[in-house]
Amino acid sequence: MNRKLLNSELGRISQEEYLATEGSGLAVILDNVRSSHNVGSAFRSSDAFKVDKICLCGICDTPPSAAIHKSALGAENNVPWKHYGTAVEAIEELRSEGYTIVCVEQTAQSVSLEKFVPDATRKYALVFGNEVEGVEQEAVDCSDIAIEIPQYGTKHSLNVSVSIGILLWALHRS
Repeated sequence: MNRKLLNSELGRISQEEYLATEGSGLAVILDNVRSSHNVGSAFRSSDAFKVDKICLCGICDTPPSAAIHKSALGAENNVPWKHYGTAVEAIEELRSEGYTIVCVEQTAQSVSLEKFVPDATRKYALVFGNEVEGVEQEAVDCSDIAIEIPQYGTKHSLNVSVSIGILLWALHRS
């Protein structure tokens, strides 16, 4: 029988161990993400892939928040975060820390995710945009590269929380 494992059988590390371990070399920038549930999902996915930090920009809700907690399930207490007035401010700070800035957006020169080959010696900051407007053009202009997720249906985008999970998994496994 293919039995589901109990949480106690998963071998997860404690919050103290999590906070003491080295990060992944990945950061997440949320550019005016309006839904607190999407922000919470970003924290949860970031926890799963040991993201170094989350930059909450503009109108993003910030912890402590019951709405964030509802989808983060406590991950907002594990992943370091900071609020910025704009995504450009976060980009400038992360670039000064040695991150390559990756805008996750459909642009005239974006690279399809399956063709992107990350450099294992680099740190990457992934910029994700507002649920309706996407990443602001000023933040796109400040990015080193734009990556898009290939899509084959009628819609032109995925939910931002889904995009975050896809990109973190793809870069983590590379």
